[in-house]
Amino acid sequence: MSEVVHTFTTTVPRWQPYVVPVDFAAATEEQHAAMQTTPSNKGISPYVLTLAHDPETLAVRSPLFNLIMYGKDGLASSERELGAVAASIVNRCVYCAAVHASRFTAQTKRSDVIDAIFADGLNATIDEHLQAIFDFSAHLSPTPPEATAADVRALADVGLNELEVLDLVLSSAIFGWANRLMHTLGEPIKD
Repeated sequence: MSEVVHTFTTTVPRWQPYVVPVDFAAATEEQHAAMQTTPSNKGISPYVLTLAHDPETLAVRSPLFNLIMYGKDGLASSERELGAVAASIVNRCVYCAAVHASRFTAQTKRSDVIDAIFADGLNATIDEHLQAIFDFSAHLSPTPPEATAADVRALADVGLNELEVLDLVLSSAIFGWANRLMHTLGEPIKD
């Protein structure tokens, strides 16, 4: 029997939608076109098949997500992933936190960072550079945001330039949206 996952984990759970996803074989031409650019370019997940109910929005969302999370310039990919983890911690999105924690760890080989974050949440203490990124993203994620000029100065103090700060804003902000969609449309399941 499947059980809902409520605690943060480095094991990526299965995401189970509440609504029936679009059947890829029966999808309309517009839905197929919208699903051509999936968020990770690795396949069409149940999440994307669920979002395909609104192909016009999905056709804009996926390329935007790819540019924000996988852009070649600006902030390092691992740091974008850490921003996504922080946003997901604030928004309590266990699925997104697991996915992006796994990507951060794979890219950096720094499981200690994720272990500290999952153990201590927003009170985690990590090295100064990553701490500034994590704290900024966590402060940017509540509604209304709690990020301040001091948070931006902390990013500059650890060497981030304006483009890197913008990338962090975008990667954190898109997860405010993604986390809320994940919560509304389904739940993380451990089989």
